[in-house]
Amino acid sequence: MKIFNTLTRQKEEFVPLEEGKVKMYVCGPTVYNLIHIGNARPMIIFDTVRRYLEYKGYEVNYVSNFTDVDDKIIKKAIEEGVSAEEISQRYIEECKKDMAGMNVKPATTHPQATQEIDGMISMIQTLMDKGYAYAVADGTVYFRVKKFKEYGKLSHKNLDDLQSGFRALQVSGEDQKEDPLDFVLWKPKKEGEPYWTSPWCDGRPGWHIECSVMSKKYLGDEIDIHAGGEDLIFPHHENEIAQSECCNDKIFARYWMHNAFLNIDNRKMSKSLGNFRTVREISEQYDLQVLRFFMLNAHYRSPLNFSADLMESSKNALERITEAAGRLKDRKEKASAVELTEAEEKLLAEAEGYVKKFEEAMEDDFNTADALAAVFELVKFANTNVTEESSAAFAEGILEILVKLCDVLGLAAVKKEEILDKEIEDLIAERQEARKAKNFARADEIRDELLAKGIILKDTREGVKWKRA
Repeated sequence: MKIFNTLTRQKEEFVPLEEGKVKMYVCGPTVYNLIHIGNARPMIIFDTVRRYLEYKGYEVNYVSNFTDVDDKIIKKAIEEGVSAEEISQRYIEECKKDMAGMNVKPATTHPQATQEIDGMISMIQTLMDKGYAYAVADGTVYFRVKKFKEYGKLSHKNLDDLQSGFRALQVSGEDQKEDPLDFVLWKPKKEGEPYWTSPWCDGRPGWHIECSVMSKKYLGDEIDIHAGGEDLIFPHHENEIAQSECCNDKIFARYWMHNAFLNIDNRKMSKSLGNFRTVREISEQYDLQVLRFFMLNAHYRSPLNFSADLMESSKNALERITEAAGRLKDRKEKASAVELTEAEEKLLAEAEGYVKKFEEAMEDDFNTADALAAVFELVKFANTNVTEESSAAFAEGILEILVKLCDVLGLAAVKKEEILDKEIEDLIAERQEARKAKNFARADEIRDELLAKGIILKDTREGVKWKRA
């Protein structure tokens, strides 16, 4: 399996730090509003990377944070006359709803910056003790960039060029810096802002330190994969490397993955241009599976253009998959013959070739566009070879392959309504077993869960009947 490593600018064979396990950190959103489709791209892409690693048998510890203290959050809180915490918690919940709609699996851990302040203070103190950080008169703590000799290795930026660029960017309050390149680790509070007590001043952390601390706490000093949008390469990820490697005296991340930008109608997404699109807005027009398909239908390192025409094409393409799965399911249920014939065994073996094509695409730097092409080849194969004379076993075998590949991509080959109905039937069956075992507490929990889904149960002599409210 090869991954394009931003650090080395080349594809490298993936070798995990620990056999059979992957430690992966993905920078999450700043939660001050509904997430937009630019936020959605890394969520979908790296969720798919995780899914493929798990498909290959790796145990993946996947950490993705929520930045819940930030200037934008504070500004929104002041505008609404509520606390910053209320704003962040509101939009964390809204973000999770959108992630569920896009079929993005919950992370192993979703840490929040405000819950990790003690760890940030501890790391900053370590950096100060080692001489990599310093405090100035007002309590601001800065990182000494030039003391870390490898600064710029991820972004491939030259320190001298950065130095000349920063001379014109000096702003009031930064004249206490030893060097214009030094960046903030801790800053003093302002009137009306949330703050925490530290050895240097009452204040809050800089943005970059939070990911270094949360990665260290939940994954360890060294991790396998660090990922995010390409806009994070500099300065965010560059600064993470500096902080983490100076603190821990170890390589921070072995592989760095970054997705390219998303444009709208060939223009950068911007509120001022009136082309700003939230995931929630898209969900009012399309099932978010369509958005996921759209995102996967291009290589993650290629710039992607969002348009109404491309979304319609994605919708139609996804329907081809679900319709093919529906025909296979129908054929399986209506087939008169049950067992595979000798000819069908050969065809089923041939269908496994599309799995091989799919895996080859995914193992070449997670090329989801080519992986989807393999899925469509399988759909064409199914439409051609599964006929009214086919056995139930043959239709089921092809369906299982199709569902398996779509599951890796986070796409539902079977329509959502059918998945929901199966989920409900499974819950009803579990409830019946709980009642037989006289586990009435669990039976009541399931009943309440079904009611929350709008399901009304009725016990009859023939069994349990259900309908949607």
